[in-house]
Amino acid sequence: MEEIRLGGHQEADFKQAELLVVNPAVPPENKWLQYAQRRNIPVTTELGLLWNELITRGIKIAAVTGSNGKSTTAALLHSILQEEFGRAWLGGNLGGSLLPDLDQMAEGDWVVLEVSSFQLHLIEALKPAADIAIVTNFSPNHLDWHTNLDHYRRSKQVLLRYQRPDQIAILNAGDAGSNDWPTQGKLSYFLIEPGDIPVEIDSSKVLVRSVTSELQISGDDKTYPVQEWTPLRGRHHLANLAAAISAAHVLGISMQRVEAGLRKFKPLQHRLEFITRKQNREFYNDSLATTPESAIAALQAFEQPIVLLAGGYDKGSDLSLFAREMLESCRHVVLMGQTAETLALHLQSYKSVEDQTTWEIASNFRQAFSAAWSHAEPGDVILLSPGCASYGWFNNFRERGEAFASLCNDLPD
Repeated sequence: MEEIRLGGHQEADFKQAELLVVNPAVPPENKWLQYAQRRNIPVTTELGLLWNELITRGIKIAAVTGSNGKSTTAALLHSILQEEFGRAWLGGNLGGSLLPDLDQMAEGDWVVLEVSSFQLHLIEALKPAADIAIVTNFSPNHLDWHTNLDHYRRSKQVLLRYQRPDQIAILNAGDAGSNDWPTQGKLSYFLIEPGDIPVEIDSSKVLVRSVTSELQISGDDKTYPVQEWTPLRGRHHLANLAAAISAAHVLGISMQRVEAGLRKFKPLQHRLEFITRKQNREFYNDSLATTPESAIAALQAFEQPIVLLAGGYDKGSDLSLFAREMLESCRHVVLMGQTAETLALHLQSYKSVEDQTTWEIASNFRQAFSAAWSHAEPGDVILLSPGCASYGWFNNFRERGEAFASLCNDLPD
């Protein structure tokens, strides 16, 4: 008789298990995961189940990973593929499972998957090989889960490790952390200026490069104002666009179709998402900025003065550069969560006589929001871009972003 047990685990549940499907957030040292491994019980994830089915059914996979920008890059590519082929599928780390949609997919369809380091580590036994694999960039992240940088890097590299020579790998030529990752796939690159092409990289394989705020496509003398085709703001999104357009170029999709797809693109929630304008102050929700690098990119996207809500759960990231950028970009900073004291120490350490940035530490999110609102002046941006995970105060970045949006919308006009 089948039995469903909710609310906890018991050894009896694992003794006779034939397969263990793990939430990717479960760390490698989890006792039940180690128990299953000692007993040679196969371990997979929802993504592993999906990947097997996609391969079996002849459905093509474009997978995107990286430390920053992978969600937006995946969504941009999905919008382009939908325009070109009439339909495409988007899933992986972005949200809900695609398993219920399998019966609607047909052989030759494209599925775009955003894949995290957690997911890749847990499905390596499948030797996953994507038809197109994109790596946006690489910087230290999730060191609380991976325990060290090398483990994090090796987990990300799973996406390239098992590619065949007939498959495509697209790397960021200007990213020293990932531009030399090994693969058997056909290598192509994108490049965002300023960025140097390492000597080892064949410049003829750079498909898309930036020219000021526009992109140039390999073999085309024209430049394209691609950010004008989307609501995305900030130079970091130019890299996301370049990565997605590189994949489109590999597939022979014309720039006319690329433009049409990008014009239909709807920005993802919690990713530098405009919420509202109240009393001549703009509110942006960038709750998915869970790394210092992504939060720095958000700060650099605005010309107006910024009142920033920053901090959260400590993943072991180096927050010093984030603090330096706060002093460059922010009128006031409200610090939150476990990393608040660390960020405050960095701010104090780097602050000079010329720096006008002020900061304070909040004890809960409502207090943090109220403090941000009280310090904002007409024309300012109030930005939630934490640079840290949400745990401690929230269950996930979505809950944090929704709390921010709700408080924004509750303010009087």
